[in-house]
Amino acid sequence: MPDYGHELLLGTFITPTAHDPEQAVALAELTEAAGLDIATFQDHPYNADFLDTYTLMSWVAARTSRLRVSANVTNLPLRPPATLARTAASLDLLSGGRFELGLGAGAFPDAVRGMSGRRPTTGQNIESLDEAIDVLRGVWDTDQPGPLRFDGKHHTIPSMKRGPRPAHDIGIWLGSYKPRMLRLTGRKADGWLPTLEYLQSPGMAEANEIIDEAAVAAGRDPREIRRLLNLFTVDFSATRRGHLQGPPEQWVEELLPLVLEQGFSAFLIGRDDPRLIRTFGEEVAPALREAVARERAAAGTSTAPVRPAAVLAARHDTISYDDIPASLAGKVVEPGDRGYENVRHSYTRTGSPALVVRAENADDVVAALAYARSQNVDISVRSGGHGISGRSTNDGGIIIDLRKMNSVEVLDRESGRIRVEPGARWGDVARELAPYGLAMSSGDYGDVGVGGLATAGGLGYLARKYGLTIDHITAAEIVVADGRKLRVDAEHHPDLFWAIRGAGGNFGIVTAFELQAYEIENVAYATLVVDATDTADFLMEWGRLVEEAPREITSFMSLFPARRGGPVTARVTLVHAGDDVEEAQRALTPFLGTGPVIDQQAQLVPYHMVVAPPDNRHQGQGLEDTRSGLLEHITREAAEVIEETMKSGDVMIMQFRSMGGAVHDIPADAMAWSHRTQQFSVLAATAPEWLTRLNSHWARLYPHLNGMYLSFETDTDPARLLDAFPEPVLTRLRGLKAEWDPDQVFNRNFNIPPAPHEDAVPPQDADLAASNS
Repeated sequence: MPDYGHELLLGTFITPTAHDPEQAVALAELTEAAGLDIATFQDHPYNADFLDTYTLMSWVAARTSRLRVSANVTNLPLRPPATLARTAASLDLLSGGRFELGLGAGAFPDAVRGMSGRRPTTGQNIESLDEAIDVLRGVWDTDQPGPLRFDGKHHTIPSMKRGPRPAHDIGIWLGSYKPRMLRLTGRKADGWLPTLEYLQSPGMAEANEIIDEAAVAAGRDPREIRRLLNLFTVDFSATRRGHLQGPPEQWVEELLPLVLEQGFSAFLIGRDDPRLIRTFGEEVAPALREAVARERAAAGTSTAPVRPAAVLAARHDTISYDDIPASLAGKVVEPGDRGYENVRHSYTRTGSPALVVRAENADDVVAALAYARSQNVDISVRSGGHGISGRSTNDGGIIIDLRKMNSVEVLDRESGRIRVEPGARWGDVARELAPYGLAMSSGDYGDVGVGGLATAGGLGYLARKYGLTIDHITAAEIVVADGRKLRVDAEHHPDLFWAIRGAGGNFGIVTAFELQAYEIENVAYATLVVDATDTADFLMEWGRLVEEAPREITSFMSLFPARRGGPVTARVTLVHAGDDVEEAQRALTPFLGTGPVIDQQAQLVPYHMVVAPPDNRHQGQGLEDTRSGLLEHITREAAEVIEETMKSGDVMIMQFRSMGGAVHDIPADAMAWSHRTQQFSVLAATAPEWLTRLNSHWARLYPHLNGMYLSFETDTDPARLLDAFPEPVLTRLRGLKAEWDPDQVFNRNFNIPPAPHEDAVPPQDADLAASNS
């Protein structure tokens, strides 16, 4: 049989013994520590000596960070498919896409019957499994309209709400041995999961042929089906004693033909032996991966996932899919793939990209950028995908998605030095820093990705005490337009370092940030809902109190129009950056006098709870049209325009964020963000059908504004660039754009046009030398 080209998946098959519950968990943790990919567990719900496998897998997923988990295999007769679909999707969502579904028709019929299960014939079990696969995928397919209805011989679903959708395309791997089950595997499954010692008749080669023939008959490519193999009779020893019983190099010799000649790409060892697991992971796995890669390179075998005909039919004609680099083949999502709906949209905007590249490291970013540049289509860069500007998706172009690049590291606790990758979400950053007593102000929403915010500004709940997020960036790793990977800081490419702090989306793809975090644990967090019928008076008082408040106080405020006869309301959020309760109470109490209080809450909480990530699905559900500006102060004239705007009903929300304090401590020329005198950021948003009216109101407010926060603005009129980057900043940025991105590769984040060649800033000799090193 041929090599089907799947990436290797190596792991363990662990007994879920209940007599020593921690043993199974410890073996799974060792599986991850040894560098293996997956831990699988027997599933025998009728066995009182075993832990419940799905409870165990949830526990293991919580105790590990990258390890995949699966039952090996799930006992379908005792786990009805509709319920199983939700269990599987929930586990996949909670683990961040680390669950796979090994599935069997059911064994030990007497034991199943003893737990109130049915006792069908073997043929009926296979029919039931066939139907169950359809039910599982029907529950997960939330793109289909209406409820799931299924009328089968063994499973009947009158009307079931679909969902939740898993975090990734869960593989359904069937444990099958006889021809009828093998044919079902070929027709519908994502993988074949037998045990080597049980393969008798048909044997390995014949079974593969049956699967392949069934796949072709069903209109599938046999390469779509991963071949996995459980291995029980294995051991390590200094001498060769039998098949897979000898030194690690013997294992590599004997596993290699199973990959290249029999098509297996996953091996799971069924021995609860820590020594064996460690040796398999640390010695066999890397050597086997190297040997397989070498042989595949020599044979020209592709490791790209095989796309079914339906996926091929959904491809856009804007790009060449055949030219996708081999290193990215397993990391792309096409329009017809089942995971496409999870990656096509941002939180704010809907999109229909031709391709999404899910980069996992800086080398992937380099390869993705080079490929995207060769295709002559729009290139969007996505970190968290929440950005209000909405430019992290597109139609017919390519998205370089950084969400898998999400590590958060504390490099030095004493100095507060941290390293954060762009795909991390700020809520996760706060949670990871909390055990060290550290924090980093970001925005007001934990779902926002690091990359977009940390190149634009970062006006968060701790801003008046600690400044903007970009004020704390000490270095960055970036891929620039020509594909070079650079480290930039005050001494290395200082002009580029200056530019990315405020205009970073125009100059490259930042793949990591180093920042100086600060010590903070608990904060006083208060919210007020105020009757803001006298909107201008309320605004004047709130603005005055904010400017007079101690630096520990940062306040955000949202105005909502009157609805159903109610008043204009304001939701005031107040954060006191410290855990002195009496001091916080003194600072917060004056805000109760801003207007009639409808509701109020205050509590002392860990900072990471204030920005906890909600993990929203991104389906383009935000308001698409926003306007952004900065106010030196809230004047009576500006407040009256805002009152008129809110009472018109044409605007759905206006949000104000306090600046000042530490934000003003940084010199205006220290970085591309130069707004160091304004006290407030203001944003207005509305529905698309009211955009013209929003623009009319904003035109009256505009003369009172001084500056703009780029990430909150969706109007891309080039004239607005001077609002974001007042001179001489814009001229300097245009010169640097001509140097670093003259072809305007990065043109979707409010593009800064390069200066004409004769006006470009010449690169410094030191920069040239560093670039060529």
